[in-house]
This record gives sequence, C-alpha cells and structure tokens, in this order.
Amino acid sequence: MFSSEMYELGAHSSVIREIFEYAKKRAEVVGKENIFDFSIGNPSVPAPEIVNETIKKLLDTVPAAELHGYTSAVGDNSVRQTIAEYLNKTYGTSFRKENFYMTAGAAASLTITLNALSEPGDELIVLAPYFPEYRVFAEKAGMKVEVVPSDEKTLLPDFEALQKAINKNTKAIIVNSPNNPSGVVLDEDCVKTLCALLEKKQSEFNKNIFLISDEPYRELVYGDVEVPYLTKYYNNTIVCYSFSKSLSLPGERIGYILVPDEVASSGEIFKAVCGAGRALGYVCAPALLQYVVKECVGKTSDISVYETNRNLLVETATKLGFSCAKPDGAFYLFMKSPEKDAAAFCEKAKKYELLFVPSDSFGFPGYVRIAYCVSTDMVKKAIPAFEKLAKEYF
Repeated sequence: MFSSEMYELGAHSSVIREIFEYAKKRAEVVGKENIFDFSIGNPSVPAPEIVNETIKKLLDTVPAAELHGYTSAVGDNSVRQTIAEYLNKTYGTSFRKENFYMTAGAAASLTITLNALSEPGDELIVLAPYFPEYRVFAEKAGMKVEVVPSDEKTLLPDFEALQKAINKNTKAIIVNSPNNPSGVVLDEDCVKTLCALLEKKQSEFNKNIFLISDEPYRELVYGDVEVPYLTKYYNNTIVCYSFSKSLSLPGERIGYILVPDEVASSGEIFKAVCGAGRALGYVCAPALLQYVVKECVGKTSDISVYETNRNLLVETATKLGFSCAKPDGAFYLFMKSPEKDAAAFCEKAKKYELLFVPSDSFGFPGYVRIAYCVSTDMVKKAIPAFEKLAKEYF
C-alpha cells in the first residue's frame, strides 16, 4: 500500500527535529522566554540588509512572469556566471558557469550528488561526528555508509582509521568544514594529509575516489581562521554549497553543486548531476532566490553575535566543570556528557529547560550538541540553568 522504508523515515523524525518540536510545545506551557532551546541550527541573526533591499528591488523592477518563472533546469546563466567569477576572484580558481548546478539548498545538493555518483556496491565514508542526514541521503541513493570516528581529543580525522576504511568499494568521502556538530575546521595541514591519502588510495585501487565538500558553514569562522578551498588540493572534489547559514536564509532553500573541470570525467558527472536532479524533481531552483544570491554572493550576516555566544558558552561550561573544545567555526558547541548516556544527560537538562541534542545520531556517542545561533540575551539567561545542571554532576 505504501513504502515501509519511507514510512519509517516519516514516523521517526531526526532527534534534532524532535527536540525542536518539543521546545515549541514546552514554550506553550511555560512561555517561550523560559525555554533555552539549543537544539537546531536556525540562525537568529538577521539576513544582511542587502538581501531585503535586493528582494524589494527585484519585486519593483523585474516583470512578475520573469521573476517568478522558470529558469533553465540547471539554473540561470547569469547567476552561475556571477558565482563562478566570485569564487575565482576569492580563491584563485578558474571555474565556468557550466560547472554549476543551482539547487534548493544543501540537502538537495548532497542528495543529487550522491545519486549522480552511486553505482551498485559503492560505499560512502563519513567522518564522525557527522550530520545525521548524510546516512539518509546516501542509503536512499543505494550507497553503503562506512562511519570512521575522528580523533576524540581533536575531533579531527583519525587518518590511521581512515586509511584502513578506504577500500575498493569506496566511491566518495564527505567532509564538512566547519563541522556540524563540532565546529571544528580542517586546517591546511589536515587537508593536505587527507588529500595525499586519497591520492594514494586512488593509485592503489586504480579508481577515482571523490571528495564531497559540504560547505554550508564556510564563511562562519572566527578570528583569523581560514577554511582551505578543497578543489585546489584535490582534483576529484565536488562542492555542495548552501547560502542558508551565510545569509541567514535557512527557510529559503538555495545553493549549488560545483563540479570543476579537474574532476575525472567532469562533463559526464555533470550530466549525471543533471539526470539525478531530473529524477529527483530538483530542477529549476527557486528563481527569485537565484536572483537574490546573484546580488548577495560573498556577503554574510553579522557573525560577531555567534562569536560572542561561543565565548560565553565555552567560558561558562569550562568554569562549571564541563569539557568541550573551543569551536573555530559554525555555531555549535560539542560538549562531553558528564555521564556515559548522553540522552540521559539531555533528559536531566530538560528539568532546567535546557534543550541539547545527544550525539548518538551524529555517530559519536557521549557528547551533546549545543546550537548557539540564538540571541545573546538567551545565552545569558541560560547560565543559571547551566549552573544548576552542573551541580548534579560536579
């Protein structure tokens, strides 16, 4: 009568979404101002003013039939050209508009890419902790998912474990830097080591192994931290990008897939991307949003708010006895649970209206993710609750 596989996905939403929905229900009881919801990566910082200005300008100057009509299935040519020129100027690359496929956000980018690459027997390596939907996307594309835990001290790749995991069936590896849920950034030394390992394994197995760079948080870094542009280090890199976080537009769903010319059989893979987009119904990304990002590419929201929140939470958590690494990017704090069962710790936190996400679904048990993309006022108001929770353990 219906797909049992799809029923299971629909009946059991992600843990993140479950806690997010719990927060909304709980707010109806005690008031939204009394809930400290750190569950979901929903930016609280407004979009840059240029976003609103661009939308108003487009509405006033572009004929409605054009503004709200279809673009080419792969995306508007001028939009793709603008993105290519921006990346070339910023990173010293040589992309063309023909390398880009516009999508409805990062989820669409990843889903399309995995379906475009997948062949029977293929495996995808994910580095834990990882965004839980990677498994959903990959398995639906027909790939077996191989999880490789990162080094627990640094949360950077464990290269010894990764070397053992890569085999003749490995089609691709996903990296996410800055990382969700840890906020860790892969520095240049780490990137070079990773790419050298992949080159070695390509030669060993006489096959192409693709590096999929999932980049919704690329611009969200603090201080003088830089995020290496992976296409410059490894030819078989495919980029999946979203404007959701950089422009604070998570509900608008706009992004792209980048298949550089340097990728093996790049023309054929791009056609496979087009085919996967067609088969999945992901053609012609929202036209209005395409035109918006054309004017706003390279702009970011005011991430100083996130940096302030990060500093407050790291200082509070460590002072109270909790263990966590200071994240260099994104807007997540990955804090070690003071008891083995992170889900049980999260339940105790609920007594104080603190809502965290246990790390089991991220493939890295024993931690909680704290999404600090909230108002600084909420973070400050939550500190007494952290203090009460800490007294139960220290």
